Amino acid sequence: MIKGAVSVCSVVDQTSFLYHARFPDLSAVNTCGNSSFLPCKSGSKVPDYGNHLLLLQGKDKITPRAAYRIPPDSEDAQRQSSSDSSDDQLFVFPDNDENLEEPRKRRAASKIQSRIDLQQIAKKLGHQVTILDKLKAVHLHILAMEQWNASRLKLCHQNYSASAINMLHYLALKSLDTEQIKEELSSIGLMNLETINTHVLSSLSGCIEMLINSRPDSLLGLKVSTEGLPVQQHLDNKNVDLGMTAMVKKASSDRDLLLGKLQSLKKAHIMVTVGQEAAENDTQITDLISSGATIFRINCAHGNTELWSKIITTVKRCSHLLEKPCQILMDLAGPKLRTGRLKDGPCVVKISPKRNALGRIIRGAQVWLSPQGAGLPPSHLSPDVILQVDGEEFLSKLEVDDSVRFTDARGKQRSLRTISKYPVFSGAGFMAECSKTAYVESGTALYIKEKGKKSSVGFVVSVPPAEQFVRLRVGDLLVLTRDSSDKQDTSPCSAVGTHKMTCPCGYLFDSVKPGDPIAFDDGKIWGVIKGTSISEVVVTITHAGPKGTKLGSEKSINIPQSNIRYEGLTSKDLMDLDFVAAHANMVGISFIRDVHDIVVLRQELSKRKISKLGVVLKIETQGGFEKLPLLILEAMKSGNPLGVMIARGDLAVECGWEKLADIQEEIMSICSAAHLPVILATQVLESLVKTGVPTRAEITDAANGRRASCVMLNKGKHIVKAVSTLDTILNSQCTNAKAELKPLMLINRVG
Repeated sequence: MIKGAVSVCSVVDQTSFLYHARFPDLSAVNTCGNSSFLPCKSGSKVPDYGNHLLLLQGKDKITPRAAYRIPPDSEDAQRQSSSDSSDDQLFVFPDNDENLEEPRKRRAASKIQSRIDLQQIAKKLGHQVTILDKLKAVHLHILAMEQWNASRLKLCHQNYSASAINMLHYLALKSLDTEQIKEELSSIGLMNLETINTHVLSSLSGCIEMLINSRPDSLLGLKVSTEGLPVQQHLDNKNVDLGMTAMVKKASSDRDLLLGKLQSLKKAHIMVTVGQEAAENDTQITDLISSGATIFRINCAHGNTELWSKIITTVKRCSHLLEKPCQILMDLAGPKLRTGRLKDGPCVVKISPKRNALGRIIRGAQVWLSPQGAGLPPSHLSPDVILQVDGEEFLSKLEVDDSVRFTDARGKQRSLRTISKYPVFSGAGFMAECSKTAYVESGTALYIKEKGKKSSVGFVVSVPPAEQFVRLRVGDLLVLTRDSSDKQDTSPCSAVGTHKMTCPCGYLFDSVKPGDPIAFDDGKIWGVIKGTSISEVVVTITHAGPKGTKLGSEKSINIPQSNIRYEGLTSKDLMDLDFVAAHANMVGISFIRDVHDIVVLRQELSKRKISKLGVVLKIETQGGFEKLPLLILEAMKSGNPLGVMIARGDLAVECGWEKLADIQEEIMSICSAAHLPVILATQVLESLVKTGVPTRAEITDAANGRRASCVMLNKGKHIVKAVSTLDTILNSQCTNAKAELKPLMLINRVG
């Protein structure tokens, strides 16, 4: 990393003409005789959020160095007259730019001419720079960032004025290398710069005032009050309170406005993804709410308005009965690449008893029998197969220890033995056991063996179609074709190790090239593109499970190194937005890549006069992460409640697994500075949800969710247990943990 220093006098001199009148207290700083120097970050892999010219001191000379910036007032005024879609550009302030305004040329020339003076000042001061001087320089630096972006701040809705300013202060602080300051502040027991994201300016001002007041010559230096400075007259003469108390309250109120208020002193919300099962079973929704779920998520990529209406109605009814308020988030499908739809398999389910390594049966298959429409079994039961039965008389005569006979799809005679009975909606449900493999399809007749004669008959109904998939192994070829018709693809294998699937998105075929890596199903399968044409893409599989990995319908496709240009909101998204605005509390905007996507969203919300619908920006691409500050500033132009979701599935694939932890931390820090609630998503307690047993790593990952405002869980067999576990992890009180730790008593023995 290049070592350098930012001169306070250079920062003050460059920006004093902009904000001298607004910040008269800064005139107390002796900009020549009391200069202070701070290192500046350089060469970092993460985005550099500096935004104005910095003079860096190298080993032998001071040279101007530029980081990307948000355009100043004059440029903003010109660009506002054009399309809003240009706001996503990041402009670099080069050393020699002939297109800069003449006044700025003169200022830049003046700075370069003053290099010798700056070098002399630096040599004269040597090691005499104090921590107070450095904090003053930081203070001036963040105010310069604010003033440089004053015109952009004026465009923010009044609800977000303070938050936008504080975020810029945080970005200015992040652009500096403050490691030495952190050590010096720690050595004297003062603030930690890592924990002031929510209230940057007031914390710095308070620390500076404390240092000044602790000196005998307290009249020297910057003299500001932590109560007086935070409230400043700017942004069209509107008072913006930047005090610590106001900032903390702002972060809390923004969270409650978007996600709803938490009950019983809980610290974070729990969001659960629901689908078809939620529309059919009131019991599961009731159990989820009772276990701690406060938000339900519906993915608009699946289902239709009829299904969504049933889910929302069920959630609202259960929420009302339990007197526990719940929110609804609906994710727009977005322009995400997905595999095409495979033809449904036969409507048949396999019943398989558990066997040991020698093939001997160790436990019969657990089968749940219930009336049609009764939904899922009680949450404490874990059947292998669920069968719905049409036959009221048959079920009314069925008792525990009865033998139920049937002929399976292969013509084999099989039987079920009922082992327990449970009350369910509209009747009773039974847990039964099957000791032999059977294939049951819709229409299968069930009989009760009763003294040598057959009793009344029940019929198996509503067996879902078997999920179709292709199993890919390393070295296999996968041919992706355009979805040219509405018919579903059968995905035949044209040769050994060659598979075919469709992709309905034409962007894939227009943008990729041979050699590009490609990932499927959130990175479970990886390959390399070997050839392309107008209608086909040939992929060689380079990573899959030892026995192959299944790839089914509507699974994600990621091409991290491509330059695919998606439309911000698809035509389907726009149609779904009308339903979402009428029925949900929040809308999730998927696959955001640049500011243009937010501009389109704001226009659509404004067109529909939707001002109360919460907006959740889903960060799941490299572009979305790199442009996060600009995306937030653009979204803050409207007054809708705002939040950010860290969609770790696609984000990890696009940015790299090894970078995910740092990216997650950076997103959380930026959102904390902007007072925006964060939703942590993808594979939280995944093993617990799927198998009923969590991994150790999952527990610690879930505990990190305490820093977020909400943690999201995906669907799974053991989702109720997962919600209960997550609720305990997120909301367990520290006092309870401390009570379990017994103090260590040291006893001195004299003998």
